[in-house]
Amino acid sequence: LQKSLSETFGADQYSRARKEVLTYMFSRPMQMALYFCTGVLEDETLFHHYALNVPFYTHFTSPIRRYADIVVHRLLSASLGARSPIKMEKEAIQKQADHCNDRKMASKRVQELSADLFFSVFVRVRP
Repeated sequence: LQKSLSETFGADQYSRARKEVLTYMFSRPMQMALYFCTGVLEDETLFHHYALNVPFYTHFTSPIRRYADIVVHRLLSASLGARSPIKMEKEAIQKQADHCNDRKMASKRVQELSADLFFSVFVRVRP
C-alpha cells in the first residue's frame, strides 16, 4: 500500500498535498484502538493485533501522557511482581477503560470537526 501511495503522489508541486489527503483518507476509516480489561472479555481473539499479527497485544506510552497508560503500567508492573496487585475489581478497570475510550473518541471527533471547519474557511477565503 505504501509503495502504491508513493507512486500516486508524484513529484510535482502538489505531491505533498496529495500525500496528506490520501493518507488521511486511508487512515480515517481504520478502526480505532480501544482500551479494555482482559478479565471481562472471554473471547481472546479480541486481544489480537491485526497489523502486527500477534495473538496478544497491549500498547501504552509514557505514563505521564494519559491515565489509561498509567493503569497499563501499574497492571504490567503488578503482573511482573514489581509492585503489589492493584486493588480494583476487573469491572472497575473496565469502567475506567470505557471512560477513556469515550474521551478519546470525543477528542477525535472534535479534531475532525476542527479540520473540517479550517478547510471550509480555507476554501471560502481562497479566490
